[in-house]
Amino acid sequence: MRMLFQLFLSFAYIGAFTFGGGYAMLPMFKRVLVEKHGWLTDLEMTDFFSISQCLPGVIAINSAVFVGHRQKGAAGSIVSALGVAFPSVVIIIILAAFISNFAEYPAVQSAFVGIRVCVSVLILDTVVKLWKQAIVDKLAIAIFAVVFLVSVFTNVPFAALVVASGACGIAISKLRSRKLRKGGAE
Repeated sequence: MRMLFQLFLSFAYIGAFTFGGGYAMLPMFKRVLVEKHGWLTDLEMTDFFSISQCLPGVIAINSAVFVGHRQKGAAGSIVSALGVAFPSVVIIIILAAFISNFAEYPAVQSAFVGIRVCVSVLILDTVVKLWKQAIVDKLAIAIFAVVFLVSVFTNVPFAALVVASGACGIAISKLRSRKLRKGGAE
């Protein structure tokens, strides 16, 4: 029961203090789930986020479900999903009652400009940290370059890019192991 409560509080904290959607949660996920609690490694967090992006629904909820299930099974999934959604639901209900009265104020609009800049920096910081672990050789750089260009210049669904990148990773791994076997057999 203690772990379920800790999952709920951790995800509620993430949900309450992250603005800008799923990707903006990456730095908070890293700080809370990897660094503070040690529930995930950086690589596992990246994997969960990648898979969550491919699934229908909200990335934050999908990721919370994965982490919660890993820690406490189905109950952990439910509690984690509720935790990450709870602050947003409360904030949306409060804002819905008042937003039309304040949205046009220059101070409110300026605050959102500042928040968007901050979220962009937090995402960039996380990308740089993940880059150091994910881009390990020339083939990883090639996969990165292709995925980047395709995602920027086409409308290929992100899920297709993730699946294709995974398939490339598998193919490259098989080719490397064949090369090693052939090289070792000689």
